Amino acid sequence: MKEIYSPVIDIRRKVFTEVARLAYEGGDYSRVDELPYKIYPGDGQGYRDTIFLERAVVGERIRLAMGLPLRTIDKYSMVSDGVDDSAIAEKYYDPPLVNIIKFACHGCPETHYHVTDCCQGCFAGPCKEVCPKGAITVKNGKSVIDQDKCIKCGRCKDVCPYGSIIKMSRPCASACGMDAISSDENGRAQIDYDKCVSCGMCIVNCPFGAISDKGQIFQLIHSIKRGDNVVAIVAPAFVGQFGPNATPGRLTAAMKILGFSDVVEVAVGADLCTIEEARDFIRDVPEHQPFMATSCCPSWSVMAKKLFPDLAPYISMALTPMVLTARLLKKERPGCRIAFIGPCSAKKLEASRRTIRSDVDFVLTFEELMGMFEAKEVNFADLPDDAPLNKGTAAGRGFAVSGGVAQAVADAIKELEPEREIKIASAQGLTECKKLLMLAKAGKYNGYLLEGMACPGGCVGGAGTLQQLNKATAGVAKYKNEAEKKNALESEFEINLSILTE
Repeated sequence: MKEIYSPVIDIRRKVFTEVARLAYEGGDYSRVDELPYKIYPGDGQGYRDTIFLERAVVGERIRLAMGLPLRTIDKYSMVSDGVDDSAIAEKYYDPPLVNIIKFACHGCPETHYHVTDCCQGCFAGPCKEVCPKGAITVKNGKSVIDQDKCIKCGRCKDVCPYGSIIKMSRPCASACGMDAISSDENGRAQIDYDKCVSCGMCIVNCPFGAISDKGQIFQLIHSIKRGDNVVAIVAPAFVGQFGPNATPGRLTAAMKILGFSDVVEVAVGADLCTIEEARDFIRDVPEHQPFMATSCCPSWSVMAKKLFPDLAPYISMALTPMVLTARLLKKERPGCRIAFIGPCSAKKLEASRRTIRSDVDFVLTFEELMGMFEAKEVNFADLPDDAPLNKGTAAGRGFAVSGGVAQAVADAIKELEPEREIKIASAQGLTECKKLLMLAKAGKYNGYLLEGMACPGGCVGGAGTLQQLNKATAGVAKYKNEAEKKNALESEFEINLSILTE
């Protein structure tokens, strides 16, 4: 769904812009109650049953973007309730991070097979013949599926000569690789937070805009306004996300208009992560463990630890690029605050852990940052293109795409031990990641370096991105090729690695 610019995306981005504008302007924040009317002006119907429902949904999205909880449906309250408690410079995400706005949910049916009007009632009836449970009968010349008997094997769909049987699935549940979404007593979606890993795929795949994560835009801007030295660290997937005029050389100037003191590419931390994982692999595989899996994608690593706890020791213990970059800067610039800007909802979950909070103060997605650019009316074309981000190597920049992490680690290993053979297996999307680990558990990947990415295509396909996957992937490839240094071991920051990981 995120590949197509839709009304759902348009409203989401308008919400981020208005929340950012509100924070920059300051004053009496009770006027947040007026924002749904600004976003949905006039008396038109909008996309839902009534304009009132549209505004109610937008009100909840505004609250989540400000880090506030959803309101309860059965009690009267204003959109602005609790806003003053959220208008602060320090606030982490109160669980849950990913939320379903219940009255926005369409109550889509759960997965089932359905016979459409295209059925011709053919004499052969292959759908009936292959059904192992006798769930298909012919009534009035059309096939009918008894949903109580159906085991959803899909054989009927596969054999229908007219393609008249379709698989109907709830989009959010289909996108969830953790099977964390089911139906509540009213048929609306609900999330099992014991399973959820906050990848955000449900957010971008709900065609009704009923799912959203909490944000820190409001608190970040308050920190800037307070005079804090806030440094933005940008994930390698940032290239091209903000339009053709938003070159890496213009990004620093644009960020300073927003109030950031500086911008550093997280490719720096990716290089350090690469070096640490390369050394760990050389030391431990296969002498002490059968394989090693990379650690940079939090949804992947949390999924692995939830579903395959016996394999948890084989997930690299290396700090992620976000944390390594943040820790490096906090040692170089005591007292600074770090805002990670990236494509990922799961990074919000990672940064909220108590062991990480002292390193990373804020996490924003590219979409949320774009709201800040819009609020400040930043025009990239008017900015000087003379401040390129050039501290990371090609290896670190490659972390943004599927396969890039493992390749960076393998290249570093080859540099350290040229005679060593490196076998790699990678997967993208949590469903495929689970299959990868099932095979690893069965011993199929002994001696391998495994990489898992929760999002299709890697980080460039994250829930908080702005550009289409193919375009974003091409942009990262170009930026990677432009790097002066290629191997992570060439990083000028390698000397800091032992200090950062103590």
